[in-house]
Amino acid sequence: QIDPKDYTFSGLKGETVGRLPGKVAGQQFVIQDCENCNIYIFDHSATITIDDCVNCQIFLGPIKGSVFFRDCKDCKCIVACQQFRTRDCRKLEVFLCCATQPIIEASTGMKFGCFQFYYPELALQFKDAGLSIFNNTWSNIHDFTPVPGENNWGLLPENAVVQDYVPLPSCEELKAVRISTDATRSIVPITRGRRQKSSDESCLAVFFAGDYTTANARKLIDEMTDKGFQLVQTKEVSMKAEDAHRVFQQCASEFIPLLEKGPVVALEFNGDGAVEACQSTVNDVFSGTKVFVSESKASASQDVDNFYNFADMRMGM
Repeated sequence: QIDPKDYTFSGLKGETVGRLPGKVAGQQFVIQDCENCNIYIFDHSATITIDDCVNCQIFLGPIKGSVFFRDCKDCKCIVACQQFRTRDCRKLEVFLCCATQPIIEASTGMKFGCFQFYYPELALQFKDAGLSIFNNTWSNIHDFTPVPGENNWGLLPENAVVQDYVPLPSCEELKAVRISTDATRSIVPITRGRRQKSSDESCLAVFFAGDYTTANARKLIDEMTDKGFQLVQTKEVSMKAEDAHRVFQQCASEFIPLLEKGPVVALEFNGDGAVEACQSTVNDVFSGTKVFVSESKASASQDVDNFYNFADMRMGM
């Protein structure tokens, strides 16, 4: 029998509390009426509601459904979820991984950054919650109640450091979780999202489903970012033959047979010389693997648009 008390933090003041990996195991969780607390859910859950919390630092592992913040203020959070919503909130700063467009309503002073966090169990928790590390629309915020002439939300500084916002847990029990906040180890690739691009040259790279798709995509991200290129956005999505014609155009026929194995992972890199660098890296590092890479600077921006227009329609954004 499930005891709701095991899945609730309520009325706490000045405490550090949390749940270790395996302790929530896909149940729903409630956090309410907490003040000046550090709260860590190092597991996957079904849904989480956070009500009437003030000045709390919160980490929420992968949430299969929605996380809903209501009447919260001055909180700093790291969150991975399918859906993100706030209502009647003030001054939340959120490092976010969200599979769908995040929604704020009647909320002000909201700031968003890209989720970055690592501990050994986190990758499996993403899978258990049905979330892809590559589907993250953290910066594509929809303000349900915009105020003319005002902006209710913005982005955190690019160099924002996660643990300046949500510190590592200090209590013995939670210290057992082997956390790294080093950006290069983050389970979720760190993307620029809606920030201004540094160059008018982008490049699309698409990996097809197989045993090493995730590892290969991460390897290309590491290689390209080491060379100074920026990862703008990533996407994992299933494609059909007609989608391939639209996105890959004249190369479609060589990729269509690969689509039956499962979803593709697409990466957009930005920077002067991105296309050439991406082509040579793919040839050097992934010589035995079929990868779609933009052919030229001229076609690349069209590749990016074609792919993300298709993906957004497919994901119903």
